Amino acid sequence: MFYASFAAQGLDIVPEDVSNQSKLDMAIRFNGQIDLFEFKVVEEKAEGRALQRIKEKGYADQCRSLARPIHPIGVEFSRKARKVAGFAVESPE
Repeated sequence: MFYASFAAQGLDIVPEDVSNQSKLDMAIRFNGQIDLFEFKVVEEKAEGRALQRIKEKGYADQCRSLARPIHPIGVEFSRKARKVAGFAVESPE
């Protein structure tokens, strides 16, 4: 759904952006900024794992040379409730 929504707006999207560490779920380049999305499924409540993974894997490192603000965004979905359980955004790097 996230990909379809952003793609319908004509944004520059890179799904499953590969780095030497792993794969980021989605990167979006728009309006001179870069948004890095990581999606995780949790049992019920948000645990902060999605945003933490962006940091642990250093996904922002491969974008730093572009000299644009980088927004790490973690989205967690509840397996039980089948909806977004948590959404966390950090200030631009």
